[in-house]
Amino acid sequence: MVKMIYSENWESPKRQATLQIEKVVTMFRRRPSPNSEENDSVQQGVKINELRTAIGPPSGCSLQFCTDACLRRYLEARNWNTDKSKKMLEETLKWRSSYKPEEICWHEVAIEGETGKAYRANFHDRFGRTVLILRPGMQNTKSHDNQIRHLVYLLENAILNLPDDQEQMSWLIDFSGWSLTNSVPIKTARETANVLQNHYPERLAIAFLYNPPRIFEAFWKVVKYFLDPKTFQKVKFVYPKNKESVEVMKSYFDEDNLPAEFGGKVKLQYNHEEFSRLMAEDDVKTAAFWGLDNKLDHNKNGCLEAGLTPEPVPLAPSAS
Repeated sequence: MVKMIYSENWESPKRQATLQIEKVVTMFRRRPSPNSEENDSVQQGVKINELRTAIGPPSGCSLQFCTDACLRRYLEARNWNTDKSKKMLEETLKWRSSYKPEEICWHEVAIEGETGKAYRANFHDRFGRTVLILRPGMQNTKSHDNQIRHLVYLLENAILNLPDDQEQMSWLIDFSGWSLTNSVPIKTARETANVLQNHYPERLAIAFLYNPPRIFEAFWKVVKYFLDPKTFQKVKFVYPKNKESVEVMKSYFDEDNLPAEFGGKVKLQYNHEEFSRLMAEDDVKTAAFWGLDNKLDHNKNGCLEAGLTPEPVPLAPSAS
């Protein structure tokens, strides 16, 4: 027995030396080069310049849109393939030229927000990102086109309010009151995925689906096929009785800021009149950013006149 143990565990000096070399090689393989990040940055800069050359000189609103950060997002979405990124970006520029998302004013989509089914929160996640709260159980309209227009308005508004060091937003989706009878049609769900993935690539950091009912599984089995792998990985299901899923969400949100509907400590309040005033303010900021100030010189289109900027109003009480 002693001999067997000896033969199983003993290794020759040559074998020991080989194992030691393998450990050292593995260690150096895992250790990033001091210049690796710098090299990556240089390579990314080259790719960004390639894409900028490929799409040609922008004009109009595309001048503000096609920043280096924007081009980087399209490259990341297409795994840094310049040709695929060019095609994707050109499709977005064509879409923006006809859809004109930067020109949408709140009054045009305000009816969609009357129940608070989707709005920008007055708090950020732990990384300082803008948060959109979606409550599909509060669905109040049936117009596919206006629902998508409302979504696009909120995406543009969320981006407008991102801190300088952030490019992504977080979504919190509360399923209270949701059922198949008040859910959006598959057509609208598919178009939502299309707009988010193809025209706002790398803008979504994470989306938490909080406590969806079992019946949602049937809806999800269809919707998930509309999502590309990257977006799919960003969708997280959270169930109050599943501690692991709750902890994942809390790693993104401070429960002192999180509404009680998502397991936090703050009472969720949505006041449509107050939110509308806030959006009217942001319409002025949006017009100034895109150089569309002339649209705000009068009130007949429903937008806020440039000279009138009311004091901001909080949407929910601050956490104590």
